Amino acid sequence: MPVHKDGVHENTHPLNLLADGAAPQTERIPVFEVYMRMAEELAKRSTCSRLQVGTVVTDAKLENVVAVGYNGNAKGLPNRCDSAVPGNCGCIHSEMNALVKAPGGLRDKVVFLTDSPCVMCAKLMINSGVTHVFFRKLYRDPAGVELLTAAGVVPVLYDRWANEWR
Repeated sequence: MPVHKDGVHENTHPLNLLADGAAPQTERIPVFEVYMRMAEELAKRSTCSRLQVGTVVTDAKLENVVAVGYNGNAKGLPNRCDSAVPGNCGCIHSEMNALVKAPGGLRDKVVFLTDSPCVMCAKLMINSGVTHVFFRKLYRDPAGVELLTAAGVVPVLYDRWANEWR
């Protein structure tokens, strides 16, 4: 049975797996947590009044950030929601804002989110060649995570290190 470098068993990303018998490497902040914290910082730029979400998209080797995003209105429009109706505020989702900036030909992308995706964003990630989706909190509707799983994308609730190295 493989050992998970960051101690998170749900994290099956190839760069997180160690040989049998090896000890988890938890003496320094895992790179997965670094990208998760970047997403949390990006969420602070959100102009949505209900939920602030941040997204970081990397390549498969976790060596390059290829796109970032946060939820808010379209470029050039007022930095506020179009409506106060929950679920219909008019903001572009963080994942969408990030994935429209990511290189289309790049396959095996890895996404880091502050909140798990909705169904539409999950579909966009599936079609964009995303292999793993890390998120800090589960969104009120788990259908997006369920869809990712059904499509072979690995969703990972990544909250183990949220309070460490702060």
